[in-house]
Amino acid sequence: MNTPKNALREITEDADYAVTLSDGTRLSARVWKPADAGDDPVPAILEFLPYRKRDGTCARDALTHPYFAKRGYACLRVDMRGNGDSHGLMEDEYSQQELDDAVEVINHFAAQDWCNGSVGMMGISWGGFNSLQVAAMTPPALKAIITLCSTVDRFADDIHYKGGCLLNENLGWGATMWSYSSRAPDPALRPDWREMWMDRLENEPFLPSKWLRHQTRDDYWKHGSVCESYDKIKAKVLAVGGWGDAYKNAVPQIVDNIPGAKGIVGPWVHKYPHFAVPEPRIGFLQEALRWWDKWLKGIETGVEDDPDYRAYIMDGVRPQTWYTDRIGHWVGMETGTTDRPPSEDKTWHHWHFEADKLQHTPQNSKGDLLVDTPISSPQDCGADAGEYCAIWLGPEMPGDQRRDDSKGGTWTSEPLDAPLEILGAAQVGLAFQMDEPRGQLAVRLNHVHPDGAKTRITYGVLNLENAGADQVYADPDTPAPKNFRVNIKLDHIGYTVPAGHRICISVSTAYWPLIWPAAQKFPLTITGGILAAPLPIPAKGVTPFAPPEAEAPWQTETIREGANSRKQETDLNTGFVHLRIVDDFGKIRDLDHGLINGSIARETWSIHPDDPLSARGACHWSDEIERDDIRLRTETRCEMWSDVENFYLSAKLEAYENDALIYEREITDQIARNGI
Repeated sequence: MNTPKNALREITEDADYAVTLSDGTRLSARVWKPADAGDDPVPAILEFLPYRKRDGTCARDALTHPYFAKRGYACLRVDMRGNGDSHGLMEDEYSQQELDDAVEVINHFAAQDWCNGSVGMMGISWGGFNSLQVAAMTPPALKAIITLCSTVDRFADDIHYKGGCLLNENLGWGATMWSYSSRAPDPALRPDWREMWMDRLENEPFLPSKWLRHQTRDDYWKHGSVCESYDKIKAKVLAVGGWGDAYKNAVPQIVDNIPGAKGIVGPWVHKYPHFAVPEPRIGFLQEALRWWDKWLKGIETGVEDDPDYRAYIMDGVRPQTWYTDRIGHWVGMETGTTDRPPSEDKTWHHWHFEADKLQHTPQNSKGDLLVDTPISSPQDCGADAGEYCAIWLGPEMPGDQRRDDSKGGTWTSEPLDAPLEILGAAQVGLAFQMDEPRGQLAVRLNHVHPDGAKTRITYGVLNLENAGADQVYADPDTPAPKNFRVNIKLDHIGYTVPAGHRICISVSTAYWPLIWPAAQKFPLTITGGILAAPLPIPAKGVTPFAPPEAEAPWQTETIREGANSRKQETDLNTGFVHLRIVDDFGKIRDLDHGLINGSIARETWSIHPDDPLSARGACHWSDEIERDDIRLRTETRCEMWSDVENFYLSAKLEAYENDALIYEREITDQIARNGI
């Protein structure tokens, strides 16, 4: 049978398709495919995740996978081992077991009589990571991938460490996985659901303990970091990201290092671009279909002629903790221009520090010994940094930066004569004095409005002790306090500062609660600085994206409405500063199969401005599922604190059936600090 190109086809859905691995573990897949695929075989598209296809990713799955299935693809949403409705146990993120399982799944589906033998892999976040990692294993059937909101370097650019600093997201996301992977399967699908659940509860790892045992870029982090050998990836790669997301850097890195790769970066947070915010959304499903049609079906769709890198340059706006839309424009750039180093040509602007000013200069050779600014930031500096990874759609974006900027050093330009477009990774070189390079630096590039309000454009952080000789340079002949230089690469961004407005560079020695504080205060004196900001180098016009399309939304009944809360408070008795976050995801009933699920996540981050050892993080998730007369609930909690020598962790897991406590487990851990 020869079906016309992308003619809509009737589809079938299997909610619990079994894939039995070579070790006997049964994985559960949700499969959408054309009803006539047995007569007219189709390519397969795999999304391989721990986030529970039955009640976790249903909303986005409903919008996405049936769309491709109706256009001639089999879409496979597979729960990884130890999660959702799959058997087995999960040991870690991106373990070799996980990647080997994914290759087995690919081979299984490629061999089915309804598959033409070609497979694609896609996913956002975890699924974007493992798409790249599996592609590096080169299974023959895997011809193309679409990776969204992912990274090429697990140590430098994930939720664990940034610039060698410990991200508090290491605990926060670890708490999320402590919650997700300890939940029960749907009792309607598994007669042995209770046995599966108890096995998970007994064996579920508390991942922050594992991650915190690797505080430098060792072999643990090199595993799964495709930047170690880009040349292993032979599948065709489309990479997608968002300026409101934590993972801003991977798309230009992929475009510049993987032959034939294409990239798209919009204004979005950590969501698929056909339903993401801030708007404008794009027709992501149509773009993905062009990619799949070319590389899985051999249909000429013109994707090879697209600009290598399509990026959205956002207009400068006033600071807000949430945006529904961002005005701007798209540009197209080619390989080799997206992640380029600073140069002194007209594609970069340069400024140097002078007193408290940023002085524009055509050269990249000034900035030494023109300032004398001591910095010893209070530990609550960073209160307006926002979430490391904006994902839950609450007030998670960076707020007005004036409060944070008052707690460090700031250098401000004169009003701009013309609009300043930035596209790429700005870099800041600092000269400073201290006895030894210790502690942290947080560097922000801000947009200063005429009334003084400040919008954070981009930022970078650096652990001076673990930075390495390629980032921190010392003058060995200088007596104490010694002179040092450091280069900090800020996150990629696309942003326009209007004419008449200013920019500033702000530097602090703390950035809480985004990063864990150093063991003690390490004051330093800034003696000079340089800012280099890249301009876009448009090479091709960008054809406007089609408006977003999607399939019918997930059909649910709301039992409890969701809500998001983020509150900062200062205890005037103790002086402690607290950030309290509550993300209530609501409670709903699936109108197809009837499963009820609900979740509430809570985080508290506390610190005293004068004491880095007062830092404490605490997380608590409540999760419930209901099926007929069965009510299941987990309560997962964890905390972290530290002293000069060690980190301390505690975690607790409780499971309830029909409100009776049936299982509990507690974990405590002590981990030596290693330059953090």
